[in-house]
Amino acid sequence: MGEQGQTYTLDEALETVGFGKFQIFLLGYAGMGLIAEAMEMMLLSFVGPAVQSAWGLSPRKESYITSVVFAGMLVGAYTWGIVSDKHGRRKGFLITAMVTAGAGFLSAFAPNYICLISLRCLVGLGLGGGPVLSSWFLEFIPSSTRGTWMVVFSTFWTLGTILEASLAWFVMPSLGWRWLLALSSLPTSLLLVFYVLTPESPRYLCLQGRRDEALVILKKIAKLNQTKLPPGILVLDQQIELQETSSEAEDKHLLTPKTMESASNDESSKMEKKTESSVLTLLSPELLRSTLLLWVVFFGNAFSYYGLVLLTTELHSEHSTCKQTQLKSNDSQDVNYRDVFITSFAEFPGLLVAAATVDRMGRKFSMSAMFFLCCTFLLPLVFNQPQGITTGLLFGARICITATFTVVYIYAPEIYPTAVRTTGVGVASSVGRIGGMLCPLVAVGLIHGCHQTSAILLFEAVIFLSGVCVLLFPFETSGRELTDCVPPEKGSTQPT
Repeated sequence: MGEQGQTYTLDEALETVGFGKFQIFLLGYAGMGLIAEAMEMMLLSFVGPAVQSAWGLSPRKESYITSVVFAGMLVGAYTWGIVSDKHGRRKGFLITAMVTAGAGFLSAFAPNYICLISLRCLVGLGLGGGPVLSSWFLEFIPSSTRGTWMVVFSTFWTLGTILEASLAWFVMPSLGWRWLLALSSLPTSLLLVFYVLTPESPRYLCLQGRRDEALVILKKIAKLNQTKLPPGILVLDQQIELQETSSEAEDKHLLTPKTMESASNDESSKMEKKTESSVLTLLSPELLRSTLLLWVVFFGNAFSYYGLVLLTTELHSEHSTCKQTQLKSNDSQDVNYRDVFITSFAEFPGLLVAAATVDRMGRKFSMSAMFFLCCTFLLPLVFNQPQGITTGLLFGARICITATFTVVYIYAPEIYPTAVRTTGVGVASSVGRIGGMLCPLVAVGLIHGCHQTSAILLFEAVIFLSGVCVLLFPFETSGRELTDCVPPEKGSTQPT
């Protein structure tokens, strides 16, 4: 029979060609996008106070400079996920890069406050497309090493925060905030420069029935990685389902490639209709449980992460007298830059923890263990502690929450089928942005109001609830193949 009767799936092809030079290029490209996002988020710590001083803004107006970015991300994460699921991953991150780079650079020339916050809102809109790049990169990785390489990918965020802190330390004292805005937009511009070299996701192409285009990309991967594709014909998930549901008495080899191709086209047209209501698909009986739990976890993660970053400075002066917190704004700006630079390194141990556990112990165990351990670190802070102990406890909590953030961004794309993958991650990311927006208003506001115990208990409750939700996820994704289609209603809630 030879190769004529042999078939292989996309996941089998990726396992055979392995992780090599081709994926290293993709890692660098997607990593640059993550660096750009981290830098644009990190600069908010420096630009707000500088603009307030330069333009004489009220504290409320200064806070809007940060809030509008989160608001833009809230809309963008939802919008770009749908765009990339319907029109392709490449088009999705091309548009987001153009919006982010253009608005980010123009922010440096903003003549007034209204113009500045309008442009920063557009930057947030573009940054909301971050999940598109991560989903795109994930779809090229063999399932056996997916967790490890997604953790490596996450290190680019930490590199971005360190790079921005370094840039601010050198640029702000001499050149000012406008130069910082302009220089911080350069990494996003690099995405546009190298865009022509990026391939479309073969998984997305297969879902659309464009098997020949997917095969061309797989051959390029095999050539650059110096490997070979499996012998036989590339078979789509839809074709496998068609074969499995056909009568068992029939000889499977009677289903010719031509028949399978036409069946595949029928299925892909059905899937196109499904993606038109992709948000409703997320709430379908097959995905509802995973979706709702994921929203809670994303909310808790963002609320906790940004809260711990802010608490690191808020609790520093809390122990002498509550009102002294306001005096921190009078400290030397150089000291602030140095502190942010140093605390950024706290995320590296969290990444190492995630890398060590995500594949060996699984996504669910890694996340839940780190959430509960984070609760343990924070609990003593219900009462005032000496400065050294406070710093150590917050450092440990930061490690844990960095690890959970890293793992959830691996787990989220894996639980959704290709048809709604970036939409699912985008919507979950949007819910996380709500947590990021509420955190300074609620939790840190309690610290300023001399209610440290209430603030810490609030963090404890949110983090513990997130850990419980992780345990309730219906399945583990470690080592599983990615699925292309929503599973049938009568089946299990697990993708197959």
